[in-house]
Amino acid sequence: MGYTAATFVHREVPMLKTPLCHQLGIEYPIFSVGMGINMAGPELVAAVSEAGGCGVLGSGGLPAPIMREQIRALRALTHKPFGVNIIMPMMQDGQVEVAIEEKVPFIVFFWGDPAPYIAAAHAAGVKVFLQVGSVEEGIAAAALGVDAIIAQGIEAGGHVKSKTSLSTIVPALAEKLRPLPVIASGGIANGRGIAAALSLGAQGVSLGTRFLATTEARVVEEYKRMIVAARAEDTVYTSLFNLGWDNAEHRVLRNRDYNEWEAAGSAPPGQRPGEGTVIGTLEMFGTTVEIPKYSVTPPLIGYRGDLQQAALYAGESVRLIDDIKPAGTVVRDLVRETEVVLAELSA
Repeated sequence: MGYTAATFVHREVPMLKTPLCHQLGIEYPIFSVGMGINMAGPELVAAVSEAGGCGVLGSGGLPAPIMREQIRALRALTHKPFGVNIIMPMMQDGQVEVAIEEKVPFIVFFWGDPAPYIAAAHAAGVKVFLQVGSVEEGIAAAALGVDAIIAQGIEAGGHVKSKTSLSTIVPALAEKLRPLPVIASGGIANGRGIAAALSLGAQGVSLGTRFLATTEARVVEEYKRMIVAARAEDTVYTSLFNLGWDNAEHRVLRNRDYNEWEAAGSAPPGQRPGEGTVIGTLEMFGTTVEIPKYSVTPPLIGYRGDLQQAALYAGESVRLIDDIKPAGTVVRDLVRETEVVLAELSA
């Protein structure tokens, strides 16, 4: 009897049920990145978790009381597991304490040392993940007792700590840290990318750019359309948008602001074209603030200004994104695509 990939589409594929799924109580090891300050809000996170993945709430520089409100709003939308991302250079007083008091399933720390918080988190039943950009950082984190490592490749969008590709860092960490779960992040936006990450030893994947192009993402619609229209070569790895978070490379969509800076010789801070001017305003949580040129702040919902001067975070996976759709649909499509690929490989 002959078989095709379609024969196996509806069969459970063991590789999609990794140990991390059982550890967290999730159906599929597909995570959404806790992007920035309020880019990944309760609606997006709940939609991902409800579809069987695992959403991560973006806390960015949110004041602790607002972060608590966001966690509670999320819990009103889903009873499924989720995480909270804490970006340590932007961390506000009380953020970690709120996450622990609210007993979130896990905290993702990024760009810093989580050691001071691990014992308190574990005592409250809260797991601790650390997103790392190198094998050495991952090994050091494992020694601290974190519960999982998110390995970020240089292909990723947003702030990128890695200098190496995902295909290098993931297998190295998976081999050295087993059985500690390693989650792959950067450049993944379809089933083939997920299957590849699993084959490299990852127990899960964490997607950011793909979930920006969803109906629930809290960014302006034109930004989403720009992601869909972009190619991988339209992204640049730079340190240009540094006001609010200095000395941190990031990947963004090339826009007029970047092109003008590049044409001016890539001048250092203090000598860049138009430095000090205001490019727009952002209304969020009842407050309106001015956004200066070269700000770290992306065009969130409530932004009024020129997107050609804003930080448009996006990874190389933009080339794989063709539409804007509900986050739950994204998760289900990713699962279906991955199962087809895994079936093809095992046929």
